Amino acid sequence: MSCLRQQIRFSVLSVLALLLAACTGSNNMDDLTAYVANVKSRPGAEVEPVPEFTPYEGFIYSAASQRSPFQVPLNVDPDSVGMLSQDVQPDFDRVRDELESHPLSELRMVGMLTRSGVYHALIEDALGEVHRVTNGDYLGRNHGQIQNISERQVNLVEIVPSGNGGWVERPQTLTLQ
Repeated sequence: MSCLRQQIRFSVLSVLALLLAACTGSNNMDDLTAYVANVKSRPGAEVEPVPEFTPYEGFIYSAASQRSPFQVPLNVDPDSVGMLSQDVQPDFDRVRDELESHPLSELRMVGMLTRSGVYHALIEDALGEVHRVTNGDYLGRNHGQIQNISERQVNLVEIVPSGNGGWVERPQTLTLQ
């Protein structure tokens, strides 16, 4: 047994000696050291200067109070303007409904209900909320009052400025989407 232990001990020591000999081989890193020294001795590239930026000038939209270019212009007969604008005027003392804070272009009819033979329209606003309206309710920013609700559409009349200091009624329709 002792002979077997001596042989194992000798073989383990031999392997360790070989490993140590392999790790302590010649340090042939002269070419790597020379390459690093060569790269470090090169002159550095010149850095381009930071480009000169012009400051941003904001644009102020001055036509915000005028008619939207996406709405159909109102064609009014000049002879009847005086007659129309004298009879029509919005009620500024009335408490405004919730749907009057949205432009008519942001409202859409998404459904219809019938209760006791009376039609109620379901109107969706720009925020995705659905509101139930009936005849006489108001929609849109131009004092639009609902005149008639059918299965497929809501007919309303808006009161808009005529352009000469008066007011004109303009019919509008919201159709079921």
